[in-house]
Amino acid sequence: MSAGIVLSGLQTTFGPLWLAPMTVEDVDQVVSIEQQVYTHPWTRGNFLDSLYSGYQARTLRDAAQRLLGYFLVMPAVDEGHLLNISVAADMQGKGYGHLLLEQTVAVAREQHMKMLLLEVRISNRRALQVYQRFGFTEIGRRKNYYPAHENTREDAIVMSLSL
Repeated sequence: MSAGIVLSGLQTTFGPLWLAPMTVEDVDQVVSIEQQVYTHPWTRGNFLDSLYSGYQARTLRDAAQRLLGYFLVMPAVDEGHLLNISVAADMQGKGYGHLLLEQTVAVAREQHMKMLLLEVRISNRRALQVYQRFGFTEIGRRKNYYPAHENTREDAIVMSLSL
């Protein structure tokens, strides 16, 4: 078990949940989830570059060490850019996304960030609803930001949350 914190009061049928810094050893499992949940997933290199750049990255595991999800935040002066937050496909809809957002905010506050920014695909209604319920608000759009099917592009909604 890597060094991390037990998220007290958060139990699954397998026991407590663990939040720990993402390491290079986690990347293969992270990429596996990434490939399951996205049509245009990050590469192993994207994750390694983020780790080597010192971005705030965490994994969420159950007591059996199953990787449930992860997030990465890029610090920029007193703001954070939530680059990636994902939950394993078979674990979605169980509150882990909300839990990861709570932990993202906690990490951002520990790093003295005043705001979190993110982009989300305009078609990702489920994520939009999660972010809106959490308190993120739309502050703009990025035209043709994301790659989409058949060499097309998709707009991103830019959202922010004051901390």
